[in-house]
Amino acid sequence: MILNQVSNSGEITLLVHVGLPRLDDKEVEEFRILAISAGAKVVGEITTNRPAPDAKYFVGSGKAQEICLAVQVHHAELVLVNQDLSPAQERNLEQLLKCRVLDRTGLILDIFAQRARTFEGKLQVELAQLSHLATRLVRGWTHLERQKGGIGLRGPGETQLETDRRLLRNRIKTIKQRLEKVKKQREQSRRSRQRNEIPTVSLVGYTNAGKSTLFNSLTNAEVYVANQLFATLDPTLRRIKLPHLGNIIVADTVGFIRHLPHDLIEAFHATLEETQQANLLLHVIDAGDERRTENIAAVNSVLAQIKACAIPQIEVFNKIDLLQQVPRIDYDEQGLPRRVWLSAVTKQGLDLLVKAIAQHLDKERVLCCIKLLPEEAPVRSQLHHLHAIVSEWFDEVGHCFLEVNLSQFDFITLFASKK
Repeated sequence: MILNQVSNSGEITLLVHVGLPRLDDKEVEEFRILAISAGAKVVGEITTNRPAPDAKYFVGSGKAQEICLAVQVHHAELVLVNQDLSPAQERNLEQLLKCRVLDRTGLILDIFAQRARTFEGKLQVELAQLSHLATRLVRGWTHLERQKGGIGLRGPGETQLETDRRLLRNRIKTIKQRLEKVKKQREQSRRSRQRNEIPTVSLVGYTNAGKSTLFNSLTNAEVYVANQLFATLDPTLRRIKLPHLGNIIVADTVGFIRHLPHDLIEAFHATLEETQQANLLLHVIDAGDERRTENIAAVNSVLAQIKACAIPQIEVFNKIDLLQQVPRIDYDEQGLPRRVWLSAVTKQGLDLLVKAIAQHLDKERVLCCIKLLPEEAPVRSQLHHLHAIVSEWFDEVGHCFLEVNLSQFDFITLFASKK
């Protein structure tokens, strides 16, 4: 039972942008894209700034009257507000505007409902919607807050509203039980992978950053890809083989967004466990996005909420083909890859990402002394780039002696041909 609150495609919609205390142009644009993604036909937009929300209408009585006039002029069927409204504020606005009102959380929940494809995904979305709806039941049933009466309607002495709340609680309990079974199945699969020592790499990132495109390029899978928000809801796992390292599992997961509703995080707990239990996170970032710094912070905030911020992370700056940049790896002070610049569409730099993953997952370290001839200076340069040189010295004829500390993967890559 998916509760599509914006069910009719092309509903005449008025957008209300409220800044607390100031509006950001990118947030306005993002909310507009969210509305269009849900199937809304946007006919007008009203913007306002407030130091704090109004208790009755959130926007203040004057601005509420302005919105009411705009609804009448455009014959709007729906008003979308880019903030989270309390049940009372939502109900008051609906009574004033004489049309449906939906806040940011309700809009995102509807988009998730449209995108869910698997049985598990639909259950998770329904759970989030029911949890959100539970506090808002009163708005639709105020005329039924009385004892049932009449032939065939004499109940056990509870109001219609109480009956609906009870049915809602029962449905939420049933969904949670089903999702608990899904969780146990996933735990069994993870234990099996751990017994076989197969590491898991999870893709995370802001919505529409290109995670599914990168997943398809890495694994040769055919996961659904679209240039829209929340194209992927259902987690997909694929096994790939890395050179010198063996099999790993790559997981594609749901994208994040600013102010991701808490109900969604709770409902998608079973799915997000693939991220919580991963050995490595690939944080996919749209390199050309003007707000990429804010997007990175938003993703890291959600990772902190699900207790996954301590997992090693590689930042994957995607879509460099649009910026005409060259693929590369940036290393940290320990010689581990920190960032990889690539294009998932053209597959430029994909080999660098595979190399970076192998370097992170290869826990075996090699500590040894090597001798390099003068013509092998490029190898020494690569070792410096990897921060793998502990000490070095030269003899009188120009031979270089190095004490190195590097991963087994890098050692095999650099010195497999040396005796």
